[in-house]
Amino acid sequence: MAVPGRVWCFGDDVNTDLIQPMHTVFKPVAEQHRYVFEANRPGWVDLVEPGDILVAGRNFGTGSSRPAAKLLVDLRLGGLVADSINWLFFRNCVNFALPALSCPGVSELFTEGQHARLDLVAGTVENTDTGQTRQGTPWTPELLDIVAAGGLLKQLERDGLLVTGTSDE
Repeated sequence: MAVPGRVWCFGDDVNTDLIQPMHTVFKPVAEQHRYVFEANRPGWVDLVEPGDILVAGRNFGTGSSRPAAKLLVDLRLGGLVADSINWLFFRNCVNFALPALSCPGVSELFTEGQHARLDLVAGTVENTDTGQTRQGTPWTPELLDIVAAGGLLKQLERDGLLVTGTSDE
C-alpha cells in the first residue's frame, strides 16, 4: 500500500491536545476537525489538501486517548510519518484507517512542501523530490487489512463480527 502526497512538517512532542484541543470534544463531531492544530498552526486546516502527508519528529501523538487520529482522517490526510509515534496514537491511526509509520530519521528527510511516498508494506518513506529514503517497520497483513477495510469498525462489520443498525430500546 503506497501513499503519495505533499508534505507538512511538524516538530517533536506533538501531543493530542495540539491535534484535538479539549474544547472541541464538546462540539459536533462533523465540526471537530476544523480546530486541528489551531494553537500551533492557526489556519492550517484551510491549507491542507486531501492526500497530504504529515511528517513529524519524535513522540508524535503523546497524551490522552481521545480520537485525534480520526480528525486527521476527517481532514482527508493521506498519511502520517514520524521519527516515532506514541503507541496508543498509532493504534488509533490503525483503527480509523490513517496510514501511519514510525520511521527514525524521517523528519530530517523533508522540508515542507516537498513530496513523499509512504509504503506501509515495505515500511519505507521516500522523498520523491530528492530520491532519499528511510526505513521503518513494515505493517503486518492484519493491520493492512484494517486500513483496507476503512477502519476497525468497518472491518468488523465486513467480517460479520459487528452488527449495526440494531437497538435494544
